[in-house]
Amino acid sequence: MPGGGELYLETENAMLDADFVKPYSIESGKYVKISVTDTGVGMNEATHKRIFYPFFTTKEMGRGTGLGLASAYGIIKNHNGIINVYSEKGEGTTFNIYLPASEKEVIEDKKLVKYVLNGSETVLFVDDEDTIIDVGKSMLEKIGYQVLIAKNGREAIEIYNKNMDKIKIVILDMIMPAMGGGETYDTLKEINPDIKVLLSSGYSINGQATEIIERGCNGFIQKPFNVADLSQKIREILGKKNRFDIRS
Repeated sequence: MPGGGELYLETENAMLDADFVKPYSIESGKYVKISVTDTGVGMNEATHKRIFYPFFTTKEMGRGTGLGLASAYGIIKNHNGIINVYSEKGEGTTFNIYLPASEKEVIEDKKLVKYVLNGSETVLFVDDEDTIIDVGKSMLEKIGYQVLIAKNGREAIEIYNKNMDKIKIVILDMIMPAMGGGETYDTLKEINPDIKVLLSSGYSINGQATEIIERGCNGFIQKPFNVADLSQKIREILGKKNRFDIRS
């Protein structure tokens, strides 16, 4: 909505029958429907067909990576859900998300104690999305780490070659343009067979992530992650340090 507009969010319970779910190869039954509608510029049919493709974007160079909707699609698919889009040029867009409704008994919410484990090592944080870089760097610095940033695989390799003596762990995004996480990991492993790498992705650990883990990657964390989970994953790989708790 470059000129402004209105955004509508709606949730409702839905019962999906066999005919509706058949094209998606999921079970019929009770679902929760989440609808997001805007009054923006909409999209044409050609764009409509490609919006869930990784790295497809209609934004100008440097303004988007084309991974947001692809990640959303992967997350919803991994939860046995559906995401549909309806749009016309100049008429806005509606996304409908259907996620399976749980039949489990509602349990009273309890305050959980999560431990944040601090550190002081140097971390190479590799991601092509500026927002994730900003948030991740802030998280790491708040719990004591020194942070080096790379926005693609080639830059990560260059920075690692120059700083390998002080970099103790690499947090590596799996899906990046030009040089993906798998190729970057293999190259880093050739430089230093003992390198410690925490793989990061908006997709689940299944598929490509599992293949990289099997090649010796030290761990996996799914985006979006919080500071407690990130700190614990790092210390699992590097060894424990002091901790303090946060209540959520």
